[in-house]
Amino acid sequence: MTVMTNFLRSLVLSIIFSFVAPMFLFGITLLVLSLVGYIPGLQGVTEVITTLIMEFLAIFGSGTPVGGLFVISLTCSFVGALFDTYAYYRYQILR
Repeated sequence: MTVMTNFLRSLVLSIIFSFVAPMFLFGITLLVLSLVGYIPGLQGVTEVITTLIMEFLAIFGSGTPVGGLFVISLTCSFVGALFDTYAYYRYQILR
């Protein structure tokens, strides 16, 4: 019973962290770009890069960047769950 509890705890944690990681990645990138935009001469470059990132996210979100971020996060969460399940399976075989 304790093995299954440990597996489920590990699975839930990997799903949560895998879901939050892309949000942090895109959020920190957009935050840094917005801060760099205050440097004189770099406003145009950061605006173009930010627009490209938002268009990239909008492709996956059927026109909305937030939807795209949600879809990418769900996909990463699914892959994290698959990886955690595989690691648990391998651990059981090699033990």
